[in-house]
Amino acid sequence: MTEEQLMVSVKNGDLDKASLLFDEYHKKLFNFFVKTTFDRDLSNDLTQNVFLRMLKYRTSYKEGNKFKSWIYQIARNVSFDHFRKIKSKVSDFKELENLYVDVADQTHDLERSEAEKTLYLSMSKLSDEQREVLVLSKFEELKYDEIAKIMNTTIANVKVKVHRAINKLREYYFELEDRV
Repeated sequence: MTEEQLMVSVKNGDLDKASLLFDEYHKKLFNFFVKTTFDRDLSNDLTQNVFLRMLKYRTSYKEGNKFKSWIYQIARNVSFDHFRKIKSKVSDFKELENLYVDVADQTHDLERSEAEKTLYLSMSKLSDEQREVLVLSKFEELKYDEIAKIMNTTIANVKVKVHRAINKLREYYFELEDRV
């Protein structure tokens, strides 16, 4: 069964199929949250909330739509709701060294090189929106049309956002690299 067929089954009351979707997406969503929030514990909580919300709003899933886009839209909404509640989305980055290790462990055992450390430090300097669009496009490998749907914007706007975010990331990266 495709993800879309599984979700239609869940929508129609076969909640056992939700475990298959969980198995497929919990690590992906966790990685998305870690790379956007830089907080492992919070990322675990947000990931769980996505699946709770998926079950709660399962009847809103429209057959024919891509499940991946729908679940990432839920993830984005869960994140927005969380930070709206606490009225602050500022991370203190006190433990960025430890965070780098955590992120690397969670993303396919990346080699812990200085270049990757600099990349994550550079990403932490991006705005929330820039970081989110880069994570969705480059790490989660979503297509621009999927990101446009998730962000409720046009494909052209997503391309511009990605381009600007990459340029800003490059600027921060080389700035940090020059310091080393």
